[in-house]
Amino acid sequence: MKPRKLNRIRQWIGVLLLIAVIAIPMFTPINKYLSIPKEVVTFNNEIPVDVPNLGSNVELGTTDESMLAIDSSAFYPKEAGNSELVYEVNGFPIKKVNLSILEDLKVIPGGQSIGVQLQTLGVLVVGHHQVNGSDKAVSPGEEANIHVGDVILKINGTPVKDMNEIKTYVDEAGKNNKDLDITIKRGKETIDTTLHPLLDKKEDAYKIGLYIRDSAAGIGTMTFYEPKSKKYGALGHVISDMDTKKPIEIHNGTIVRSSVTSIEKGNNGIPGEKQAKFSIEDNQIGNITKNSPFGIFGELNQPITNGSYDKPMPVALSHEVKEGPAKILTVVNNEKVEEFDIEIVSSVPQKFPATKGMVIKITDPELLKHTGGIVQGMSGSPIIQDGKVIGAVTHVFVNDPTSGYGVHIEWMLQDAGIEIYNTEKEAS
Repeated sequence: MKPRKLNRIRQWIGVLLLIAVIAIPMFTPINKYLSIPKEVVTFNNEIPVDVPNLGSNVELGTTDESMLAIDSSAFYPKEAGNSELVYEVNGFPIKKVNLSILEDLKVIPGGQSIGVQLQTLGVLVVGHHQVNGSDKAVSPGEEANIHVGDVILKINGTPVKDMNEIKTYVDEAGKNNKDLDITIKRGKETIDTTLHPLLDKKEDAYKIGLYIRDSAAGIGTMTFYEPKSKKYGALGHVISDMDTKKPIEIHNGTIVRSSVTSIEKGNNGIPGEKQAKFSIEDNQIGNITKNSPFGIFGELNQPITNGSYDKPMPVALSHEVKEGPAKILTVVNNEKVEEFDIEIVSSVPQKFPATKGMVIKITDPELLKHTGGIVQGMSGSPIIQDGKVIGAVTHVFVNDPTSGYGVHIEWMLQDAGIEIYNTEKEAS
């Protein structure tokens, strides 16, 4: 081979090697995109319900993994303002969506103490008991394979709405020695079974051996409402049945004005509690249409005020929340909403809806004097930072009542059905 030709070949090899060296970093983003979890392709309310909790205390890194937190409600039954999502097809990015808050989105913060009553969808089974029949003590409901947490939807093909209806069916079937055809809901399943009432000799009444409940009531705090639509959000966490520990599926519900009468202070190991009075028949201010992991939601049927922050305020997305000073609005006496100092100890910039997005600490001497920290009944108290509504109080740490969790307002607004994002599409 001639030297000139050989030199030309060497030059071409050198050029190719140089191109390769320059080109390798350009493909690094694709390698990163390939490792992005599958959930990244979802958007807004398409997020699957089994998305991991991105705001757990382990990931926040500010509390001991064994720290226990309970709902602080009292129930007895890259640029600021922007974030980026990557869409994928077969693992490759195809476009980007820049998210920012709608410029005219403002909500009025709450802080008011509210009474809550939920009517369950069907009748909830909360326990079994033995019926003293002629031969032995048994639970007809348990023998019919009805579990705690099941919801009785129908009896003999007819929808059941409250407990009184069940008693009528049981008496009639017992006297006529007939079975009851029961339709129950267990998770996402609908199951049909047969139940035979037994005569309890001791009480001379027909029974089915089930403890049941058709409603729940308690107190919490209003978080916000949107002045145009009247849509509101409160509590900041799901309402669960106290026996089954499962979320209550609601048929309907009501919120009313509530007055705080006294406060039992919290101590290490024992959470405190607001004592309040309200009447479901009077002072109704709205309905309840949704009970989700981020609170209860519905629409107000009359205006409410807090006396301090009655003008619409902007909101902040999760990545805009900063560690440092903030305030909460809540009631410690009667119906007066007051402002108290807190500190945002830690906050997770969440890409997906998740609870427990912030760790907060009460620093206000007056609130600590009254309550000892976060108490039951305080769930939903709005958190305000730099003139924006950023979230709500949700949980208290049992071993440290001065501290607890908060949820980002972004997810509450989304579950309330309020449009919050301004999207601009651009090619990748």
